[in-house]
Amino acid sequence: MAPLISGLTCIANYLDAATEQALIAQIDRSDWCHDLRRRTQHYGFRYDYRDRAASQSTYLGPLPGWLAPLAQQLKQDLQISHSHDQVIVNEYLPGQGIAPHIDCPNSFADPIISLSLGAGCEMEFSNGPDIRRLYLEPCSLLLLSEEARYSWRHGIRPRKSDLVQGQRRRRQRRLSLTFRWLNKQH
Repeated sequence: MAPLISGLTCIANYLDAATEQALIAQIDRSDWCHDLRRRTQHYGFRYDYRDRAASQSTYLGPLPGWLAPLAQQLKQDLQISHSHDQVIVNEYLPGQGIAPHIDCPNSFADPIISLSLGAGCEMEFSNGPDIRRLYLEPCSLLLLSEEARYSWRHGIRPRKSDLVQGQRRRRQRRLSLTFRWLNKQH
């Protein structure tokens, strides 16, 4: 089957339920930032939403012990040559979303990886008038590289339900872990 967009890969059931619950519990024990309409946690490097960038000057320290093994597992499983050193945890409650965007090309290298925990939601991809949708199930892994990374914006509409294969699914609390690698020259 052809991919929805060149450079877009979605892997269903990347984690088992026990690992998902352990990650959610660890995230819930960690401190949240309240700078946005949604809560976030930053690891490795802090992302500056005003400047829409991250740089060496925003270094927070190495990934914490509970997160580093997952970053290493992703590197191994996906055969990526570098280790992801920047992670943002986003919490989406029903009715919350994120505006369509491209993760800062000057700050971050390929690929961008997002892991969905807790609940699913529909992500929308847009390139001019062309719009494509993908429902992200819990425990699914999304990879953005090449065309999907640089030519298509991705976002989540702020709503309380999604229409999936003709069925209305009410949104619940969803956590996303976005793994990125900082371009060191930036």
